[in-house]
Amino acid sequence: MPPIYQTSTYKQVVPGDHKGFEYSRTANPTRSHLQNALAAIENGKYGLAFASGLASIDAVIKLLNPGEEVISTSDLYGGTYRLFTKVFEKYGIKFHFADLQQTSTLEQLINKNTRVLWIETPTNPTLKIIDIAACAAIAKKHGILTVVDNTFASPYLQQPLGLGADIVMHSATKYLGGHSDVIMGALVLNDDTLAEKLYFLQNASGAVPGPQDSFLVLRGIKTLHVRMQRHCENAAHIAAFLNNHPKVKNVYWPGLPTHPNHDVAKAQMKDFGGMLSFEIKGTMTDANEFIKKLHLFTLAESLGGIESLAGHPATMTHASIPKEEREKSGVTDTLIRLSVGIEDKDDLLDDLQNALG
Repeated sequence: MPPIYQTSTYKQVVPGDHKGFEYSRTANPTRSHLQNALAAIENGKYGLAFASGLASIDAVIKLLNPGEEVISTSDLYGGTYRLFTKVFEKYGIKFHFADLQQTSTLEQLINKNTRVLWIETPTNPTLKIIDIAACAAIAKKHGILTVVDNTFASPYLQQPLGLGADIVMHSATKYLGGHSDVIMGALVLNDDTLAEKLYFLQNASGAVPGPQDSFLVLRGIKTLHVRMQRHCENAAHIAAFLNNHPKVKNVYWPGLPTHPNHDVAKAQMKDFGGMLSFEIKGTMTDANEFIKKLHLFTLAESLGGIESLAGHPATMTHASIPKEEREKSGVTDTLIRLSVGIEDKDDLLDDLQNALG
């Protein structure tokens, strides 16, 4: 286990002559271990760790200049949408949000100012699947950077760099940490010049994680593969159960053969993940009653921990998106999002059955 270097500054022999570390905002040995591990599990050359997932997104968008544009998935994490529209739009960066399940949509949106294609797949919270290789090929043809938020899948299930992406982003708070005890973000990439720019931004903006948090994510990475296997196994049972329940309208999980892009998910993912969403029949009151009756699924924000969580995206993770925009992408008042944990599957099924009853 790499030590926790709870160190802010480092001794220098003479001015400018040091052993690779001078100040921990710039570099810390524990964080360096983590960044190397992040690069390794995504089959990348460079890894960068940030104080949060949003801090890592912030660094990517800071690569752009006023007047430049980003094409993004319309169904995406509410915090990403908020950062794009409430923070960066006022600096002259324009964002287009579209359903990118069909690549023809992407072609129509590209113009001379487009610089970044921002993809979430599976998307948050309706689990849409976007063909990374197809979209990255189009972006490359136009000289556009492809960035993939790989949080829902994790590096164990999906490796976007191998499919043509330029940068992979993670909220390491989620599956990489895996225990709901750390906040962190990550970027992984291969390009030398791009990495140099991002390392500069990481140091200049200063949104870096501390050594204790770096240690916790290093620990989480060691069990990522076994946790993801159990998350996927449990989610498969729950998706099948919900898909046949009379009080459930729609189930969103890419492992279901009825999912619109099931074949794409099957091609680019090792398994289908532990995240699923479903619409309960009725009104928001019915959705709230269901959530109140849950026992093992805890009502809480976030995802990807070993414990099962339930969320109501419209009032929680995606509340910052205007209602009209939310509903266009399927985030209705009766949509429930589940982060399926690693508990006994029969206990989880009993909990859902009781709450639906």
